[in-house]
Amino acid sequence: MSEAEELLTTPAEWDLPPERHRHFKDVLMQQIDQDQRQDLSVGTPARTPVRPSARRRFVRPAVLVPLASAALAGALLVTLSVDGTAPATGTTPSATAGGASVTLNRIATAAMASDAIRVRDDQFVYVRTLERSNTGDFSGPVRLGALHTEERWTSQDPRPLRVTGWLRSSGKDAIMPGRLGPIESTDPVPEGVFHPTYRWLASLPIDPDALLARLYKEARPVEGESRDQAVFSLIGDLIGGAVMPPANAAAFYRAAAKLPGVREIPDAVDAAGRHGIAITLDDTGFATRDEWIFDKQTLALLGSRFYITDPDRGITTEALAGTSAVMETAVVDAKGEVPARTASR
Repeated sequence: MSEAEELLTTPAEWDLPPERHRHFKDVLMQQIDQDQRQDLSVGTPARTPVRPSARRRFVRPAVLVPLASAALAGALLVTLSVDGTAPATGTTPSATAGGASVTLNRIATAAMASDAIRVRDDQFVYVRTLERSNTGDFSGPVRLGALHTEERWTSQDPRPLRVTGWLRSSGKDAIMPGRLGPIESTDPVPEGVFHPTYRWLASLPIDPDALLARLYKEARPVEGESRDQAVFSLIGDLIGGAVMPPANAAAFYRAAAKLPGVREIPDAVDAAGRHGIAITLDDTGFATRDEWIFDKQTLALLGSRFYITDPDRGITTEALAGTSAVMETAVVDAKGEVPARTASR
């Protein structure tokens, strides 16, 4: 089985690390280019699979089945510049470790005061983000691609599902612009960290110590990654891609505040150019680092940034390898449906 075929058959419940995602993406992109050249040479339509996210934070690692593509151009909703420079881990003068716990508890208090949103089992959680990801070769330096839009619909059906959600991308670097593709696994995925329904999230402990103990059991560290880093990444996945009761959201932030190594960065910029406070975790044994970015006034989640180091690729200091901005989160009744304010734009 080729690596491209492996990507299309890997179960969604496998928690692939960011480096593995990037490797698969590069292999898949090479295979796509080759297939397109072959298809064009014989005059047949090119087959373009949906591209999985190049980084793990804020989205569940998943395999997206290939669909036929008409290669239609998608409209980019927002175009903003973003600073691609990255401070090295631990070298930002104003970054503080003690302040992170205080800030996370402030964020938890704000989350607790937010309005509750009820979600039915037959509905979908809709998240629209702006994204920039690495388009460079796996063996070479990082090259951030163009800003583009991703929309995800996560099924809230608590039953084990093979199709746990749907994805649509638009913009210059979208692989299947404007096309709606399923997020599918080879085997049914029960509700849980890889199928995070409102019902499941609401069932989690709201005591931060009990929740943290649960997350340590759920997280799956990869080679070179500490258990603390795996839990930090798992929390980031869940807070950015799901809707949950305010008490549960607050518990996630209070649990994160207890992780050793969490650090605050007073100023960070998301993919939409918005400045905020960042929370990160330093893990010297792992060559990747995530940042969660929050609004300085409202403390609402703005987005994230993702950094890598890889001396084998000539990346000896931290390089920004991905950035996102959460533009809208809502609950809708069907896949492909968008909130009315988005549809009217």
